[in-house]
Amino acid sequence: MIRAAMVGLGRWGQTILNSIQGKSERLRIVHGVTKEPDIGRELAARYGFRLSNDLEDALADPEVDAVLLATPHSLHVEQVRKVAAAGKPVWCEKPLALTRAEAERAVAAAREAGVVLATGNNKRCFASMRELKRLVDSGALGQILHIEGHFSNEHSTRVAGGWRDDPKESPGGGMTGAGLHVLDAFVNLAGPVQYVAARSVSRKPPPDPRDAVAVLVQFAGGATGVMATVRAAPMYWRIHVFGTEGSAEARGEDTLIVGKIGGTPQEHSFEHVDSLKVLLEAFADAIEGRAPFPVPPGQMLDVIGAFEAVIASLTAGSPVTVSSAPGARPFVSRAAAG
Repeated sequence: MIRAAMVGLGRWGQTILNSIQGKSERLRIVHGVTKEPDIGRELAARYGFRLSNDLEDALADPEVDAVLLATPHSLHVEQVRKVAAAGKPVWCEKPLALTRAEAERAVAAAREAGVVLATGNNKRCFASMRELKRLVDSGALGQILHIEGHFSNEHSTRVAGGWRDDPKESPGGGMTGAGLHVLDAFVNLAGPVQYVAARSVSRKPPPDPRDAVAVLVQFAGGATGVMATVRAAPMYWRIHVFGTEGSAEARGEDTLIVGKIGGTPQEHSFEHVDSLKVLLEAFADAIEGRAPFPVPPGQMLDVIGAFEAVIASLTAGSPVTVSSAPGARPFVSRAAAG
């Protein structure tokens, strides 16, 4: 049993608590850290953990084997570095950082300290997404040509203002919350992103925002992609991969629709799992040396690099090259090329 400290007891910190406390045989929260004592006391009493208001207290606690971070995005890198320096494995909610350069600092700190670094890309662990990944890796779909993705998660009806509506903490409208999960799926399935062209439309600013973001993507391997995220829309998840031999669409958490050339599409349903619990227990496995964490450090960096490029494209109103992508070259549109 990995004994962990939970740093940040807001909405998502409580979601993590609910997914494992008393339910997992692999992890248990023994120490909570929060700046909101009233909420913290109630949660500590309910879940049975010690409470403090400083990360340093958790790092000094001899009963804490690992640390989980569910804190504002701008705090992640320095907190990861502190936890790593204390010799403790660290789980950091996504995004790991808001720029690739900052993400590289976090990855380097964990590598140099010899501790496991994990990120909260739990949508990879949907039953539908695990089967989609298996199909892509098996070559059953042939050469991957194109990916489409959409994730909307009713953001503005569930998050009442605060730092999540601060563009310095959560830039790009719905990209930081929901859209980043689609980028993670893209990188996991098709590899590093080479360039992006992004647009956003806002019909109502925060609080209770109404906005949509759409992104055209090209991967370093040559495939293309299109993704979108809409805040305030009903919960919706779709990742559709098109290959030379067929296509496969993950629809929601438990359904995969597979079509092969010349055949009739077949719908497959899978047993539902708690994707967050699955990923957290994978963190425990990585700590104990049973298996590598499912999101490799290189992909952590590739996802943040693509995210940074999307934010830059939204700001500039033009395509942006992801300079860290293999073989990256300046983007030139057909119109600009004449």
